[in-house]
Amino acid sequence: MTQKRGPWALHSRITRFENPWLRLDDFAVTRPDGKPGEYGVVHFKNTAIAILPVFDDGTTVLVGQHRFPHDRYSWEVPEGGGRLEEDPLEEARRELAEETGLRARHWQDMLRIDLSNSVSDESAIGFIATGLSQGEPDPEGTEELRIRRLHFCDAVDDAVSGKISDALSVAILLKAHYMASNGLLDQALCAAMLNRGKSGD
Repeated sequence: MTQKRGPWALHSRITRFENPWLRLDDFAVTRPDGKPGEYGVVHFKNTAIAILPVFDDGTTVLVGQHRFPHDRYSWEVPEGGGRLEEDPLEEARRELAEETGLRARHWQDMLRIDLSNSVSDESAIGFIATGLSQGEPDPEGTEELRIRRLHFCDAVDDAVSGKISDALSVAILLKAHYMASNGLLDQALCAAMLNRGKSGD
C-alpha cells in the first residue's frame, strides 16, 4: 500500500541489513518530481547521547578513542548510545560514569539535534553535567579510552580549529559556549567557563 512521506510516495520497504544497533532500509519511492526512485535510510536503535561535564574551575573532560569507520583517533565529549525505551537522562548518567567515572549532581538538557538527516533517522540529546565527583570508569569491551582534562575554552578552540571533528562534540561545545557567553547558565559557572585557566592533565 502506498504511503506518503512529505512529497515522497513510499511503495515498499526492504531491509538490506540489520544488527543490534542499526537497520538499513531500502525504499521504493516516487520522487517529488514524479519519477520512480530508491531511498536508503539507516535506522538507529539508540539515541545518541552526549555529555559535557564541567568542573567548578571551568575545566571539562574529553575522551579519546580510535573510531573504526574513519580508522583514526578521535577526541570527543563523553558520548554513546542511549536505549530508546529508557530515560535519556538516566542513559546519560550511565554513559558518563562508564567512560569517565564521573558522577554529577546537576544536569541540564541543552541540545537536541539530528545527525546526518539525509540518510539516517539518528537523533541526539546533549546534557551539561556539573557538581562532579570522581569514581572509577567502567568502559565497554569495545572501548579503549584515554581521558584528558582541559579548560572549556581550550576544548572550544579544538572544536573550531578542527582538532575535534566529531559532529556531536562540536555542536555541544559551541552551544555551551553560546549559553555561557549569554548568561544562560549559572553565573559562577559562566565566569569559570569563559575565563581560561590552567589546562588539566
